[in-house]
Amino acid sequence: MSAPEEPRDTLKADGTHWTTRRERGSRWAIQLMIRLSLTLGRRLTRPILWLIAAYFVMAAHDARRASRDYLSRIFGHRANLWQVFRHFLCFSITIHDRVFILNKQADLFDIRMHGEDAMHQMNDMHGGLLLFGAHMGSFDALRAAARTLTERTITMAMYEENARLISSMLADINPAAAREILPLGRIDSMLQVQERLAGRQIVGILADRSFGKSEMRPMPVLGTPAPLPISAFRMAALLRVPVFFMVSLYRGGNRYDVYFEPLANFRDYLPEEKEAVMEEARRNYANMLTRFCREAPYNWFNFFEFWNADAATPVNTKQSKQPDSTLSS
Repeated sequence: MSAPEEPRDTLKADGTHWTTRRERGSRWAIQLMIRLSLTLGRRLTRPILWLIAAYFVMAAHDARRASRDYLSRIFGHRANLWQVFRHFLCFSITIHDRVFILNKQADLFDIRMHGEDAMHQMNDMHGGLLLFGAHMGSFDALRAAARTLTERTITMAMYEENARLISSMLADINPAAAREILPLGRIDSMLQVQERLAGRQIVGILADRSFGKSEMRPMPVLGTPAPLPISAFRMAALLRVPVFFMVSLYRGGNRYDVYFEPLANFRDYLPEEKEAVMEEARRNYANMLTRFCREAPYNWFNFFEFWNADAATPVNTKQSKQPDSTLSS
């Protein structure tokens, strides 16, 4: 399997942006793990994840440092290697589970929904709704729950270059899943999102990162200002649609808890209120992100210096190759 990013280039002396980091792991190793998983099953191949997590704890120095920094903020003391290992292991488990979910084996999992009725009521009332998530847990579990429990489809809008190696291989397992992805960063991206919303569909965006040239503004996350992008919130304001926060947390065993919570309603603001409404939505988002990080700390999969403005500020994508990022994306 693949794992958190390692830096490709150092952009500045004190920071490396996440979009310059390459995916670790080779194509043959990922293919082998996928084949073993589908042949032997989830239970027999899960022990391999311990070895994978242990390897990357030792080999992925920058990701390990970022994990320890994040966990130290959560626990209030310097995180130890066991806690860092658990962080990597949780990440590996969600990628492993992704193989089975995409292989139409969602019945292997206990996926529990929270708040979906309010979300669907809002969507039915207004027609079209955005879900803002983060690099936490598994959005594949979220989409599986949407299909099996509510007979709805959640389309994810994301940067297609993100974790392209693992994503392309997993798409081979279930090509239909690839059709539920809308690529961002293209000229017609906004139009495609708007068309889905006009069809009363639900579109999800991971709003804790941006790509290319995008404005970042600080917002407290876990008590410390972190550079968060405003692009997703600007999109919601332009489209004038309601927004819910979404997250699917891995709880251990085969259980995932999927949460939907109202975040903002951009339908009826006045032009002069736009910036204030966007800022309030970003504050709500940061507060929810903080709350769920504290509730399920090992589900956070931003393995880079998230609170470092240099590491989070997008660079000119023409000058650097695109990301690995985390493979939960």
